[in-house]
Amino acid sequence: WLKRPSAQHRPPRPTPSRARAPPAARNNPTRTAMSSAAAKLQSIPFLTDKNNPIGWVVQGGIEFAADSRRLVQRCTKPDAKEFKKIAVACAIGFAIMGFIGYTVKLVFIPINNIIVGGQ
Repeated sequence: WLKRPSAQHRPPRPTPSRARAPPAARNNPTRTAMSSAAAKLQSIPFLTDKNNPIGWVVQGGIEFAADSRRLVQRCTKPDAKEFKKIAVACAIGFAIMGFIGYTVKLVFIPINNIIVGGQ
């Protein structure tokens, strides 16, 4: 009952008057704001000098932000199979760590009673 319209009934696709620029080349307000902020930052020399403590903090923050942005852009959402594999690995890790903690507690309760002296 839901039929796709055939090519005869579809309106023609509009042809672009000019080719679209790649996403990086388009005017991005964030990129423009960041470049203007970077330009303002470059005009204050002690903020760009890593030998200055304030400049070291500012430059470290800028590098951290750039690295974080690059990381988030490269991240992809896992598919169901990959997610299940990660969840199983985490569950096994939790179980192993819980077993180790329980064993250590079980062993050290009598040792602690011997050291303290069971009265």
